[in-house]
Amino acid sequence: MKFVCNGLTLSEAVMKVSKACAVRTTAPVMECILVSAQGDEVTLLATDGELSIRKSVKGEILEEGEVCITGKLLADFLGKLVDEEVMFATGERGVEIRYRDSVSYMQTIPAEDFPKINLEIGEKSFVMKQADLKAVIAATTFCCAQDDSRPVLKGCLMEFGDKLEVTSLDGYRLALSHAPIVAKSGENSIICPARTLTEISRMLNDDENEITLYTQGGMLMVSSDGMVIVSRLYQGEFIKKENVIPSKFTTVINVNRAELIASAERAAILNRGDKNNLIRIEISGEAVRVSSTSEYGNVSETIASQSEGVDLTISMNAKYLLDSLRALGEEKVVISFNGPISPFILQNFEQKENLYLILPVRNAA
Repeated sequence: MKFVCNGLTLSEAVMKVSKACAVRTTAPVMECILVSAQGDEVTLLATDGELSIRKSVKGEILEEGEVCITGKLLADFLGKLVDEEVMFATGERGVEIRYRDSVSYMQTIPAEDFPKINLEIGEKSFVMKQADLKAVIAATTFCCAQDDSRPVLKGCLMEFGDKLEVTSLDGYRLALSHAPIVAKSGENSIICPARTLTEISRMLNDDENEITLYTQGGMLMVSSDGMVIVSRLYQGEFIKKENVIPSKFTTVINVNRAELIASAERAAILNRGDKNNLIRIEISGEAVRVSSTSEYGNVSETIASQSEGVDLTISMNAKYLLDSLRALGEEKVVISFNGPISPFILQNFEQKENLYLILPVRNAA
């Protein structure tokens, strides 16, 4: 294998593909990127068994071939050569990398050792505007679980009906978001890893251009601009959101989002080291008091609100509240409660595409 390529172009492609390289594995080839030179393209492919990413870039191919190179090392090395033209050539010492008047070498693994990846996925398809898909991913993935105790909660439930409905939760909070679908081939419901959705989001633009998602046999495939992402989907029972999200409330407030964010951020500072990062909200009449107390002192602030229903005092994790408020985009938000120990929800005042549910903390003083 021998090819010449622009350093910046190759570096950017390797950086994107390396996101799929395995981090902790007993199989060294899973930490590698398969580099292939064919025709007039250099194709990069990486997989960790769940997520696979392929990216092709233009290059001057002097000798066709393929080889595996450790992904992280290659990404870091090429990141220092973005202003150079680089030449790759395989030999007895591995792969030779030439740039300017210099030459470096990296060890390689035979391409035959790299696992086979099925990129022929297309039984069902769903077409969306890129901006809509990007927005719904940003609105939900941060609520997915991070640990492996319930793997299915590390993904988002994506239900393709008249519109796309995405649900995520981690046991303490829930996110629900909707987005329009341009076209589809059949109804479908999948649980897609949040990590996969994050990588898909990185390949999307905030525009009206369309993107197609393909599913088949427990797999998802998305392609755009020379880049292909293939991912295994999670299998299992996802929580029924209808059983969790309340339909009636005893207290409802309308508040300025920016003011509540600022007060909650200041209140959270004193409890930053606490696991629950606890703050308290007291609703009384047309005012909302945001407070916190710790060994370092206390914060107590009052902001104006429009309130309906009974007065209420409730405690919560400040991070969960702030994450949800930042994900909502309008000047005013609506927060609806059912007492101090029941889940409460947050939504924009006008557009209701996104909904966030948070469990309060019961054992606050």
